[in-house]
Amino acid sequence: MEYIDENHNLLELQRELDELNRYAIEIGIFGSDDSFYAMLAGVHEFGMQIRAKNKYLAIPTKEAGTKRPRDFEGLFKPKGKNVLALADGNGGIKVMFILKESVNIPERSFIRSTFDEKNDAWMDFLEDQIQRVCELEITSRDVFENLGSIIAGDIQKKMIDLRSPSLSGFTKENRKNGGDNPLVDTGGLKRHVTWKVVRDDGSDV
Repeated sequence: MEYIDENHNLLELQRELDELNRYAIEIGIFGSDDSFYAMLAGVHEFGMQIRAKNKYLAIPTKEAGTKRPRDFEGLFKPKGKNVLALADGNGGIKVMFILKESVNIPERSFIRSTFDEKNDAWMDFLEDQIQRVCELEITSRDVFENLGSIIAGDIQKKMIDLRSPSLSGFTKENRKNGGDNPLVDTGGLKRHVTWKVVRDDGSDV
C-alpha cells in the first residue's frame, strides 16, 4: 500500500512539474477589460504630449466639472486671455476652461518601475511556491495565481505611494478627491490593475 501511495505521489508530482512549464501570467491593465483605463495607464507609464486638433485644448476648471464647452450657453473668450468664461452677473467673469495648444503629461512609470524594484523579491517568492509544489501542498496553477496576486498588489501599492513628478497646481485644484497623488484620484485606474493566468498556447485558464 505504501509503495502504491509513493508511486501515485511521484506521478502527481511529475504532472505538476510538467504543468509549471505550461502556465504564465500576464500583469497590467487589459484593454479587453476597459480600453479607457488601458489607454490612461499607457499615458502615465510612458508620458505623452497631447496637442490640440484645432487651435486649443479646452481644459475644464472645477467650475466646469466634467462638462464640455458646447454644454454652456454664453461661453466666450475674453480679449487677451486664453480662457473660456461666463459672465458672473456682477460685471466679472467665471473661468470655465483654460485654453492650451498642448499639454505635456510626464512619465510616471508604475508598472516597469515596480518590476525593476521588486523582481528579486518575486523570484524568492516563486522559489518558495515551487518548493510547495514539490511537497504537493499547492498546484502549479496556484503558483501563478499567487504570484499574480503579489505582483498586482505591489503595482497598486506603487501607485498609492508615487508622488513624483508632482501634479501641477491647476490639476490639484481640480482633483475630485483633493489629493496630490498623481495616479490615484477616483481609484478607478488602480482597481483595474489585475493579472491573468494563461496557458502556453495563450488561452486564459
